[in-house]
Amino acid sequence: MTAPQAKILVIEDDPQIRRFLAAALEAHGYALDMAATGTEGLRLATLRLPDIVIVDLGLPDISGLEVIERLRAWYTRAIVVLSARSQEADKVAALDRGADDYLSKPFGVGELLARLRVAQRHVATRLGEEPQARIEIGALAIDLAARRVQRDGIDIHLTPIEYKLLTILARHRGKVMTHRQLLREVWGATHVESPHYLRIYLRALRHKIEPDPARPRYLLTEVGVGYRLADVLP
Repeated sequence: MTAPQAKILVIEDDPQIRRFLAAALEAHGYALDMAATGTEGLRLATLRLPDIVIVDLGLPDISGLEVIERLRAWYTRAIVVLSARSQEADKVAALDRGADDYLSKPFGVGELLARLRVAQRHVATRLGEEPQARIEIGALAIDLAARRVQRDGIDIHLTPIEYKLLTILARHRGKVMTHRQLLREVWGATHVESPHYLRIYLRALRHKIEPDPARPRYLLTEVGVGYRLADVLP
């Protein structure tokens, strides 16, 4: 169940989608504001300071990408894209501009609510909560303070690069990290065009932390976009 009365701003020009979201989200305790254009959405974001902004990319006045970019000039809370555009380039562009997550239409209410719960946790972190020193996801435990990784209570020995990559994904667990974001944070800006580095180290990580590396449960691939560490197991 979501935290009570979290505020969501929906920027969506399709009235049917707005009605559907209103019914689904209000039934789960969210307080909603709606905008049919990017300009109105930006105005409402300034006035209402929502916890989460849900934005479509295909708006009638300015693009959703521009909305994200203009929001990120000052807005530190969560942005979730909800769009009929499912091309990899669209997802990468939205995430690189500052979106926290990307959900393609058509979508299920259950998946949307799960993504919003993750977004709310990101909000809490951005608003100044102390980061978790220990992260547990199923049988996997990552102790950031002790620099220790275990599965089922057994230590997993990682190389420095493997550990750095895993902890970056852990700090953003549930959130898609693009190839360029991960390459920049792990190897630096000079390596953002070297995706083979990621493939090599993700494969090694999976063989160490996944019960079945061929069917990963923790380190998930967003095809053509990047990777994410599962926030909860299915």
